[in-house]
Amino acid sequence: MRRAKRALPPVAVVLVLALGVPLAGCGSESGARGDGVSAGKEKGVDMQEAAEQSDAMLDAVLKGIDPDVQWAHGPTTTRACGVTRRRTVMTVVSPERRQTFLDRAENFWRKNGYRIKAVNKDEKFPAVYAVTRSGFGVSVSFRGKGQAFLEADSPCVKESKVADPTTEPNGPAYKDVYPLPRPNVRSDFWSGKGQ
Repeated sequence: MRRAKRALPPVAVVLVLALGVPLAGCGSESGARGDGVSAGKEKGVDMQEAAEQSDAMLDAVLKGIDPDVQWAHGPTTTRACGVTRRRTVMTVVSPERRQTFLDRAENFWRKNGYRIKAVNKDEKFPAVYAVTRSGFGVSVSFRGKGQAFLEADSPCVKESKVADPTTEPNGPAYKDVYPLPRPNVRSDFWSGKGQ
């Protein structure tokens, strides 16, 4: 008697996308990722340099989203051989405008040579995941209460200390506040109803 194959439950698919895609930039200890893309260790990049590159990528995509949104730094985390930088959007982005927000980030990345790895069109928690030629993973996702989060994950790099980001947020810094407040800034465009 043959057993019927079961499909993964939707929760498992979401977990794979949420956990697997952002970590896809991590390579082996040699720095090679197996797809011909050179990662940080081969180039001598350390965690601080990777964090600075991540900051530049996040700052650039935020500048590419028009009209501007208010944002604050999220926590920086390090792992065995990489670093993650985060930006938390403090502007209220209405459900009707979330896809527009994601589209602007995705278009910015495409224009700048990033490869789009995945697009989650979920109504409640949509997201876009991309990767750079140098192996950095970047994402924009909407999570609880519709708050937008931007993340940049480095490929495997040399271990080092990592300083706080130097870019000043365009609103309150919320230094030493975690978790950050929910979105609390209104925008005529982003907080409004779509057409």
